[in-house]
Amino acid sequence: MLTLWLPVAAQVSFTKAEVKSEMKKVADWQIANPNTGYEHGDLNWTHAALYMGMIDWAELTEKEDNDATYYKWLTAIGRRNGWQPDKRMYHADDVAVSQVFIDLYRKYKNQSMLNPTIARAEWVMTHPSKGSFELDYRKPETLERWTWCDALFMAPPMYTKLYMLTGDKKYIKFMNREYKAAYDYLFDKEENLFYRDWRYFKQREANGKKVFWGRGNGWVLGGLAEMLQELPRKDKNRAFYEKLFITLCNRVAALQSPDGYWHASLLDPESYPSPETSATGFIVYALAYGVNEGLLDKETYLPAVIKGWKALTDAVDSDGKLGFVQPIGADPKKVTREMTEVYGVGAFLLAGCQLYKMAQ
Repeated sequence: MLTLWLPVAAQVSFTKAEVKSEMKKVADWQIANPNTGYEHGDLNWTHAALYMGMIDWAELTEKEDNDATYYKWLTAIGRRNGWQPDKRMYHADDVAVSQVFIDLYRKYKNQSMLNPTIARAEWVMTHPSKGSFELDYRKPETLERWTWCDALFMAPPMYTKLYMLTGDKKYIKFMNREYKAAYDYLFDKEENLFYRDWRYFKQREANGKKVFWGRGNGWVLGGLAEMLQELPRKDKNRAFYEKLFITLCNRVAALQSPDGYWHASLLDPESYPSPETSATGFIVYALAYGVNEGLLDKETYLPAVIKGWKALTDAVDSDGKLGFVQPIGADPKKVTREMTEVYGVGAFLLAGCQLYKMAQ
């Protein structure tokens, strides 16, 4: 019983050196083995998620080891793309990369890193979409608002960062309005989980349960963790997101499988028994952040964090390749150890940086 009174670090069996070694191995493998296929341009959402993990890792390695390698890698990507977001004006996926450009601006104070992002946000806010929430990939206007849960990772943190950076309330007002519209439409208040989009409202898994995608809910939690790191405790805009974060963390923590992973389907893991490291990475990131910040009870959630991190590291090959990452998709799919993806690595690094804070 004494361990309940010890600091968090004393309950974690792995060391900072071990966590950092795993992150370096995974980060270096990904940089050495770039994915240049479909939806893998520099500015695509897939890489934006990677960069978000990579920038946390860059900050850690510069601080701890005086190693600016990863900052240089990120800066080179921004520079060769003129610091522009991706092409589609409204699409949440296409501004995800702006989150990293804002962070780089904060570090280097180079206005050219920030201007294209501000221009995109200004245009969207002054030309707000009235598109339907009934997502249909044949109708681009149905992807102009945040009509699928992944979008809550891609766009809201950008507006939150612009609000904190500039102090201009128009960014947070726009974000609040659009986020709550998505929440009202996609959040199931009985299950306390997000549908991926409206097409899944009436679908059922093989066991008769509703379809709630592991990575989809991981996307939401990851986005909330990013937003809460921006909004001060006393900011009046914070309460809704903090409550949602705690509610969603409580729900997903109870759905962790005995093997430490969260699977592709949250309510029917038996139909998708393979590990799934992108969902697991984002969820471990959120839970670890919540414990570190005192938002989640340490005694309740730390075991899930530790078990989840062990599961993630078990999926890393000796060369640093992270396996068991579900490919691009919108719902549960079969996964194998050979499958990897850049956004899975981003989630791994986000989680690892939070684990580093609590390790010995």
